[in-house]
Amino acid sequence: MLRNSQSRYGLVTILIHWLSAFAVLGLFALGFWMVDLTYYSSWYRTAPHIHKSIGILLLILTGFRILWRLMSVKPDAIKSHKSWEKQSAHWAHRLIYTLLVAIMVSGILISTADGRSIEVFDWFAVPGFGELFNNQADLAGLFHQYAAYSLIALVVIHAFGAIKHHIIDKDNTLTRILWVKK
Repeated sequence: MLRNSQSRYGLVTILIHWLSAFAVLGLFALGFWMVDLTYYSSWYRTAPHIHKSIGILLLILTGFRILWRLMSVKPDAIKSHKSWEKQSAHWAHRLIYTLLVAIMVSGILISTADGRSIEVFDWFAVPGFGELFNNQADLAGLFHQYAAYSLIALVVIHAFGAIKHHIIDKDNTLTRILWVKK
């Protein structure tokens, strides 16, 4: 089943979800590590290139994900979920999407402030617009950092919520995004 149904997520949604999750965690770890690299490190140029390339690909995937979500059936909420859980999940997902896009746009603003384009694994380039506002790279960098920390905190809460539903509530919240039949 490629598409979502009333009872579960389809393969496309599941693949996008997990690709995004691994990309976000990997980008966060890589970004956290690479800010301490020195000019003499062999990774000084390679790590940012990988970070930017995966970030641009994630931006494209996130755009597709949002379109897919708008065009797809959303599985029904699980009846045992409390009203506050449904509302919290709804707003958490919106905030996750907002933070994802904001982080990636701020990353583009950091990388293109000097007018250079972003080479995506030497497959294609995202053009640079130059500095659109004063101290663009620094301000966008600060926003990028704190928004990334916020996203990771929200991802941890999201994961704990799914685990709570699986272990304590014993519902299929987690299994329907894992492609596991309950």
